[in-house]
Parts: sequence; C-alpha cells; structure tokens
Amino acid sequence: MMNFLQRIGKSLMLPIAVLPAAALLLRLGQDDLLGIEFMAKAGDAIFSELPLIFAIGVAIGFSKDKHGAAALAGVIGYLVLTNALSAINENINMAVLGGILSGIVAGLLYNRFHDIKLPDWLAFFGGKRFVPIVTAATMVILAGVFGVVWPPVQSFINGIGEWIINAGAAGVGIFGILNRLLIPLGLHHVLNTLVWFEFGEFTNAAGEIIKGDLSRFFAGDKTAGIFMGGFFPIMMFGLPAAGLAMIYTAKKEKRKAIAGLIGGLAFTSFLTGITEPIEFMFMFLSPLLYVIHAFLTGASMVIVYLLDIHHGFGFSAGAIDYFLNFGIAQKPVLLFLIGIIFAIIYFFVFVIVIKVFDLKTPGREDDEDDSNDEVTHESNDYTAMAAQFVDALGGKENIEHVDNCATRLRLTLGNTDNIDEKKLKQHGARGTIRVNNKNYQIIVGTNVEFVAEELKRIVHRD
Repeated sequence: MMNFLQRIGKSLMLPIAVLPAAALLLRLGQDDLLGIEFMAKAGDAIFSELPLIFAIGVAIGFSKDKHGAAALAGVIGYLVLTNALSAINENINMAVLGGILSGIVAGLLYNRFHDIKLPDWLAFFGGKRFVPIVTAATMVILAGVFGVVWPPVQSFINGIGEWIINAGAAGVGIFGILNRLLIPLGLHHVLNTLVWFEFGEFTNAAGEIIKGDLSRFFAGDKTAGIFMGGFFPIMMFGLPAAGLAMIYTAKKEKRKAIAGLIGGLAFTSFLTGITEPIEFMFMFLSPLLYVIHAFLTGASMVIVYLLDIHHGFGFSAGAIDYFLNFGIAQKPVLLFLIGIIFAIIYFFVFVIVIKVFDLKTPGREDDEDDSNDEVTHESNDYTAMAAQFVDALGGKENIEHVDNCATRLRLTLGNTDNIDEKKLKQHGARGTIRVNNKNYQIIVGTNVEFVAEELKRIVHRD
C-alpha cells in the first residue's frame, strides 16, 4: 500500500508541473499586469481542464515505459467516466479525483495489456491499441459502480474539506505540519492534491464550480489562499536561514566549501520553493530538528491565517510566485515581515540544536568519515554520477526499475542490503530513503531527471 501511494504521489508531479505555466499566463493576462485577455484565457483553460490533465499525467506516471498509449487511455477513461456519471447523476462531480482515478486505471491496464496478442481476425486491435479499448470498457463498469457509491463518498470528502476549512487556525496548522512530516514518505503530494484541488467550492461569474484552495485562489475567490500563504515565510526565509545555520556551524576550514554547496540549495528554496534538497540535509541526522521544522511550518500557517493573509502559488511558495501573485493576494507585505522573524527563529534553533546534539551536518563530519564534500564529478556530468550510483547500488543487475519525481530518484532494487550509502553521498546524493527491502530513494535535487535518464541508459544497456 505504501508503494502504491508513493506511485500516486510521484505520478502527480507531471500534471502539477503544468501549473506554473497556467498561473503565469493567467496572472500576466490580468488587467493589473499586462491586460491581455487571450493570455488570461489561455491560462484559465489549463485550470479548467485540470482533471483531464491529471488523467494524462497519472496514466503516464503509472505506465511502465511512459508510452503515449497510456496517456490516450487516460483521456478516454476520463471522458467515459465523467459523461457516464453525468447521465446517472448530474450532481456527481469527481473533479481532479476522477482524473487521478482514470489515470491510475489506464496506467495499470497499459502495464497488463500493452503486449496482448489477439486472434488474427482481431490482430489489428492487439498490443497497445487494445489499451484504450479495455480502459473504456473498464470505466463504463466503474461509472456504474461510482454512480451509486460516489454521492456519499463525495459528501464525506466535502465534509472533511469543510471541517478543515471551518477549523480555522487549527485546520491550516495541522495541514502545515502533516505537509512536512509526509515528505520523507513521498506522500505529501497526495495530501496537497486534496487540499489544493478538492477542498472548498467557489462559483465564478460564469456559474462554474471551482474546487480546491489553489484553483479557487486563481479563480478570484477572496477566501482562498489560507492553505498556501503560510508556506512563504518558511520556504523563502526559514529554510534558507537553516542553511545559513549549517554553514555557520561547519568547521572553519570547511565553511567556504559548505557555503558553496548549501548556498545554492538555500537560494533554490528562496526563489522557487523547492525545499527537499536542503531538508534532507538534516531530516535523518536529527528527526527532532525535522519535527521542530514541521511544527514551525504549522505555526507559520496559523499566524498567517490569524492575520487574515491570503496568498497563493502555481508551483510553490518561492519568490517567483510571491511577486507574480502579489497583486491578487491579501496583505502580502506582512508575509515578508513574518518571514524575517521566522528566519531569525530558524537560524538560532538550528545553531543551538546542531551544537547541543553535535549533529554531523555538512562540514561537521569527523575527519575519518569526511568524504561527502569531495564529489568526484562535475555538477553537470550526469553520466558519471549515474555510473557511480549504479556501482554503489550493487550493479545494474540489482536495479529493476528507475523513476523520479521533482527531486528524488525512485528505485526498485533486487536487494537493498548491500547499498554503499557513503559512496552515493560522495558522488552527489543529498540523502537516501530505504522504503522497504526493494524500494529505495535517492535525493538528488532539481537536476534529478537528467540523472534518471542516464541511469536508465546504463541499466538497459546490453
């Protein structure tokens, strides 16, 4: 079940990656910026078709070779499901969850039937052509089932969403804490999808129902943005300050080298809101420190909520989204002031905890164990990095499947017992996660896709 949920989380990253483009077009087209209506409409079109985009992205993510036939099957499945459901009960609205379900079914059916052989008189419809057909048939059956069971499920989900929204500060605080605590498991995307694309409803001027905190924010709902605004002080200020604390506490002779390593990660967090590379630098060294980080995130969410600050993002809570969406936010200047306060808190908390518990954060390792700083490849030499990873993972014969999300490699291995984690970190890994005895993750950073492609070439090379 854990592996399946992680596959869902990983698959969500492809459609989520479309959101920055949608937000950029939508915002630049507004009257307070460029005032170009067709540009705003283009961005709004992406938000309007998010369920379909999720169906495509999740189908590709679940398929074993990312083939276009799986994407087509995801589209077919979603169209069959939604239209059949509307004929059964026009009040049923599965929204993004319908797209995710269609993508999962299409991807799984692709893996099962993409090489099926049919009798000669049906041979044309065999192989990958069979996948959209069997997906359509499956979704007709599921539509009949969901036409009966989904109304109470929909009411239950809406009830949870309304409870979290009406819980006020407690609701946003709990979400902020869980959002960080689920990162090591790779399940935060599943939680985010519910909160940002399902919880809460807003009817726009055209009479369309918009669901989810993120979608409602960009649709002009003044009550939206409560589940996103509190992340800006953490990602733009708190975590960069944590990076500064790790530089400050490093050994003096290593401080310059560590500043170069952590400085880039801290700037990435500030600019884009991508935080995993810097979080994995202390996540497993001190679970206590990471739990403190999670509760500080919850505290930021609560404070921002209580001050009635509403802000949102198309990708993450970095400076790009902060300034891009400044004009449609409520009290965004206060976020900067709150961010400075959290930067001070993070810096002193990290310095104190690192020194009191003598944590071996970068630059503080014992000399005999100090090999992590000597990365033996150029920063853009992904072939060399992948080759070293293969060797540290026990050879290509031990690697059964390679995948990736935004910042981490997701691997299925024959055996995880003989992995050389020290060598992985020496050659560029920011952190590692042993999910179970077959599933393993390596945190690389935002260039992970290039490493994954090189890793696949090596593994599949004869």
